[in-house]
Amino acid sequence: MTLLMTPEERDEALEPLLENGWTLGPGQDSISRTFRFRDFAAAFGWMSEVAIRAEKMNHHPEWSNVYRTVKVTLTTHDVGGLSRLDINLAHQMDDIFR
Repeated sequence: MTLLMTPEERDEALEPLLENGWTLGPGQDSISRTFRFRDFAAAFGWMSEVAIRAEKMNHHPEWSNVYRTVKVTLTTHDVGGLSRLDINLAHQMDDIFR
């Protein structure tokens, strides 16, 4: 069962993500980041790899892609805010981006 993170858990888990370019959304119920790639193919390739992992997790990002830019927002709608699923997927996105 997925649980909403406590404020203490959220603050601790977000520290490395915030240092890596993620931002906390209004109401502290989501995190967002903009990824920029060398071209559309690189952006689409990254999205494809993330999509495979997200599907395995059964946790899907809100995202948009325009040419070489992908804007991502993560939240867990089922719990009304941030969960460990969001943190895990954000780290995986960062790892793939590197």
